[in-house]
Amino acid sequence: MKKIFVIYWLCLMAIVAVAQETEEKKDSALEARLDSIEMAAELKSVAVTAQRQLIKQDIDRVGYDVEHDEESRTLTVLDMLRKVPMVTVDGEDNILVRGNSNYKIYRNGHLDPSLTRNAKEILKTMPASAVKRIEVITEPGAREDAEGVNAILNLVMMDNKKMEGVTGSLSGNYNTLNEAGLSTYLTTQMGKAILSVDYGYNHMSKKMTANNVYTERTFLETGHTQQITSEGKNPGNLHYVDMNASFDIDTLNLLSASFGGYFYKVNVQGSGTSSMLDATGTLLYRYDNSYWLPSYNHHSWEGRLDYEHKTHRKGEQLTLSYMLALTRQHSKQEDIYTNALNAPFDYTGMLLNSREHFTEHTFQTDYVRPFATGHKLEVGVKYIDRRNSSRNGQEYYNSLLPSVTTSFDHSTQIAAAYADYMYSIGKWSARAGMRYEYSYLKGSYPDGDGARWDKHLHDWVPQVSMKYQIGDHQSLKLGYTTSITRPGITYLNPAVVNTPTSVDFGNAHLVSTRQQTLGLTYMYVGRRLTLQFAPHYSYYHNGIVSMVYSQGDVRFSTYGNNLRQHRLQLEGYVQWKTFRRNHAGL
Repeated sequence: MKKIFVIYWLCLMAIVAVAQETEEKKDSALEARLDSIEMAAELKSVAVTAQRQLIKQDIDRVGYDVEHDEESRTLTVLDMLRKVPMVTVDGEDNILVRGNSNYKIYRNGHLDPSLTRNAKEILKTMPASAVKRIEVITEPGAREDAEGVNAILNLVMMDNKKMEGVTGSLSGNYNTLNEAGLSTYLTTQMGKAILSVDYGYNHMSKKMTANNVYTERTFLETGHTQQITSEGKNPGNLHYVDMNASFDIDTLNLLSASFGGYFYKVNVQGSGTSSMLDATGTLLYRYDNSYWLPSYNHHSWEGRLDYEHKTHRKGEQLTLSYMLALTRQHSKQEDIYTNALNAPFDYTGMLLNSREHFTEHTFQTDYVRPFATGHKLEVGVKYIDRRNSSRNGQEYYNSLLPSVTTSFDHSTQIAAAYADYMYSIGKWSARAGMRYEYSYLKGSYPDGDGARWDKHLHDWVPQVSMKYQIGDHQSLKLGYTTSITRPGITYLNPAVVNTPTSVDFGNAHLVSTRQQTLGLTYMYVGRRLTLQFAPHYSYYHNGIVSMVYSQGDVRFSTYGNNLRQHRLQLEGYVQWKTFRRNHAGL
């Protein structure tokens, strides 16, 4: 493995050296040609146009200059993402950053939850001319929550852009599966205010959502084999909306706001057959099952308000932010059992009614102050009030079993403070930050089914990185980051859901997962070749994982902090421009 790695590294360096030598020769030839042109007496003037470098790397991010890309005048933001390092867009317009979907999308440095959730739908209608720069923030720093993600995709929108009337785009789609969609992006400027609106609609048809599943399980304790066949469909309608507004109070003060939502309602229905065989293949029991969800809907809404104040000192800024997030989900599922043979239950059906509510308030203050030459300090505080509640009811038809109702409330309060120091002089740049988060978690059972519990967590999250600019085209960066992942209501909810063959419940005593990552990033950015090579090593010892076990012929499913992971990852990116536009006849 080590020999392969060394050979790969030597080949990589050889490719870069050849590319750099080729570009240097082209530069020397260009200079010699310019000298010969200047010596020509009959030539009165020479016009030389240099190609602007569109990709720039900083200590914590890689930026793509959309504004100065000539193709941005006719393409969408989704099209431009295909040119951004570490971003890939597949044939179905799914966006991956650093090879995975665990990322957030920011607009002008602020989280946009609606855009994060509906990225491909919104960005395929947003014109690239509305964006100034696209940044891939690989190391978000201590300013961001300890519940980190692998990367942040930041869209820096055009500022002080003068426009008349309304500018936007409208698109629709329809395919042979009877799936239909409509999306639009509109933006306008009214004096010092800029307003943009995204809206999308998608219809999921029966043909599109049809599914057939066969499952077979063998229980080691009894040697019995369970066989389940099912087919179903879940047609429905999905809507999303995202509105953004900004108002320049004056040259030093900016007020911005955003509001968005995501909501859908589907009609889930299906049927199946379950059977159990003993070790010899003899049928023990079987039954048919038909199910439907007459009420299944989901609503999520997010809004935020930001006030930014700049001083006359370049780079000094104070930001006050508030964000609200709401989620409401309701499902009611009815199961009917027929043609039962020796079934291990006495009821003919059951009704499961589930409601979940989530509310989150976030307050944040950030202050940035440059000092001396090449030094900058950023400090801030943040408070999050997160509340979850769930209500579950289970009723059995034609049975002596009593109805079961479970209520569970869970809240998390997070207080955080951070300091981030940045240094950049000459070829060296560095960043070091520390974030502290205090979390208070509380769980209670309003109906008295369980005892109230609480937990206090203290998390220190350090971040360190250093970059050296080897030359005009090459850089090398070393970084160390940490992050945590807190369990959500789905994992914590202790409500027990029983079916004839399974028992599912959450674990209210889960704790956060802590992950640490060490990475080295080499980047070469030339006129025609852009290359990045980044090996990373990450690990955690208490990851949240699904736990499945059996008791007799019943399958139990819950969650635990039992996952250990050590991961060595090699990330690579190569972009080669095979053709080069000639300027001024050169």
